[in-house]
Order: sequence, then structure tokens, then C-alpha cells
Amino acid sequence: KRSKRPRHGRASVGVSPAALPPGHDGPPADVRVMAYGPAGASEQHPADLDAIPGLLAGYPVVWVSVTGLDDTATVSRVGKLFGVHPLALEDVVGYHEHPKSEPYGDHLLVIARVVRMDQELESDQFSMLVGPGFVVTFEQRPSAQFEPLRQRIRSGQNGILTTGPGYLAYSLLDYLIDGYFPVVEALGDRLEDLEDEALQRPGTSCMRRIHTAKRDLRTLRRAVWPLRDMLNLLARETSQWFDGDARLHLRDCFDHTARIIELTEMYRELGADLTELYLSSQSNRMNEVMRVLTVIATVFMPLSFITGMYGMNFNPSVSKWNMPELNWRYGYPAVLAVLSLVTFSMLAFFYRKGWLKSFAPMSPPADGPDASHS
Repeated sequence: KRSKRPRHGRASVGVSPAALPPGHDGPPADVRVMAYGPAGASEQHPADLDAIPGLLAGYPVVWVSVTGLDDTATVSRVGKLFGVHPLALEDVVGYHEHPKSEPYGDHLLVIARVVRMDQELESDQFSMLVGPGFVVTFEQRPSAQFEPLRQRIRSGQNGILTTGPGYLAYSLLDYLIDGYFPVVEALGDRLEDLEDEALQRPGTSCMRRIHTAKRDLRTLRRAVWPLRDMLNLLARETSQWFDGDARLHLRDCFDHTARIIELTEMYRELGADLTELYLSSQSNRMNEVMRVLTVIATVFMPLSFITGMYGMNFNPSVSKWNMPELNWRYGYPAVLAVLSLVTFSMLAFFYRKGWLKSFAPMSPPADGPDASHS
């Protein structure tokens, strides 16, 4: 059964391009603020939006995290606090945007996809606005993916308190991309299990799970391919949002994304091979069933002929050619002996020909694809 994707967040036909879609029933947005600099860090959760201008004046970097995009009133208020272009806010609440980066005056809009693996792969939009002294992130659902980054800021590890908003934006993208690897590894493990099942226990449920895995791989591919192009653009362009050190780190993110694409393409080929393997296994099983039925039918053909001939019951008293065995004392045991001899002779002949030997079980290759990364 195909899962239904959320379709809210799309602008209605005929509405102004910069108009935000109306909010939907749901909890209010959760806003968290972290402000830091060489002197230390400050955190507010839940955040007081009225205090954000003071934090911008007192700290070199302010990170505002907004979770819950159905609350368009809060999203619009946050956008006004930072002077975000209305078209950028429209993309933020759109849910269906492909990964991209768009400059809007003194701030940059970056959109990526966050992937999660539950029963099947889920992809949510992650939006980030980078500007002078601030980074604003927008997510639809809460995620613990960026909690290690918040812990780094609280403890001041690796000198992060002395960096600017460009480094924070890179760090967010780095954690987001690192979240792809467990998903890719989970898909690889699922494909290996499906390979064993397709070889040993092919069935309709197996084929359904193969199609689900292939659909998840297509979803992952749509998320990661534009992300690679966007990172390549950010890493090679000289911009006001990312300094030279941040661009150097973005190249590392680009390399990780290329590795994810390589694994995704490899698993997509494996998924296509699994479909052919499933059909081949089903065909082999059907051939084996037909072979067994053919052997049974072939064995019973001469037996049916013999019993049918003696079932004609021609009277031997009328003619000496009319089945004299009908009056023979040992006629019935003799016919049973002939039937048994014919049966065992045919089975022995089939066995010597190898027609009664089962197919050797097929086994997957010993070494599967390696989805590890350094």
C-alpha cells in the first residue's frame, strides 16, 4: 500500500506568489534560540521572540530553530524579525521544494531534505536562512539530529564559539548529511535480506517489499542528487555568507554526498537485479513443480495402460485370445508385480538421468556491498 504524502503547504491557484498558505490544525510552532560568541553562549527554549533583537545586538551569532510549519503566523513573525523576503518564506513552508540555495539580498536561503528510516523512508524539508550574524532553521517535525551540535555550542568544543554564522550553517548541513549514512546502510541491509528471501522463499510479500525498497531508493536519490549540486555551488562560489574555511568544510560535505550517491546508485542497481532474481526464482520453482508433475504423470501412463487393458474383461471362453489371465489363479498378484516392476524401473531410469534430483539451492554472494564510510 502506497503511503500518502502530505500535500499541505502548497499555495492555492490564483494566490499571490509571495502569500503564505493558511495554517492547518496543529500545535503551535516550537521556537528555540541559541546565541553565542567568544564570551559564552545563551539558550532560550521556548524562546521569547521579542528578545531576539537584543540577542542579535549582544552576540556575534544567533541560531533560531523553528519546528512546526503549520503555524504560519509564527513563521511569518520570525521572517519579519530578520527581514526575510516573502518569496523565501513561501519556499520555507512549501514542503515540496527540491534542495537548492537562493540569495535574497543580505541573506541566503538553503533548502535540503532530512531523511529518516521507520517502516519506510520518510523525507522532510529542512530550510535554513543564513544572514549577517544569524542562522534561522525551519523543520516540520522535531528531530534529535542536531542535538550534538547544540551540545558542542553549550560546551564550546573545537572553538565553535569563535566562528561565524557560515560555520554554523556548514555544521548544520554536515550533521544533516551524516544522517543519510544510517539510512543508506539500513536500505543496504534490507536489500541483502530481500536477496536471501528472493532466493529461498520468493512470494508476493517479498516482491512487495522489493518494490517498497526501490521506491525508498528513488526518494533518497531525489533528495541527495540536488543536494550535491547545491553543495558544489556553495563550496566553489565566493560569497558573503561562507568564508574560506567554511567553504573548505563544505567540500568535505560534497565528498560525503558523492559517496552517498555512489551507494544509492549501487543499491538501485541491486534493487533492479532483485526483481529479475525474484522472477527467475519463481520460474525455477515453477519448473521444478512441473517436473515433479511430469514425472508422476509419466509413471502412471504405463500403469493406466495395463490396468485399462485388463479392465476390458473379454471372455476367454469365447476365444483363446481373449485374456486367458482372467482365469489364472495368480493373475492379480502377477499384474501387481508387473505394475511395481514398471514403476520402479521408470523411477530408476529417471534417477540415473538426474531428473529426480532437486536443484542445488542458490546462495547470495559472500561479500555484499559495503555501505560504511569514514
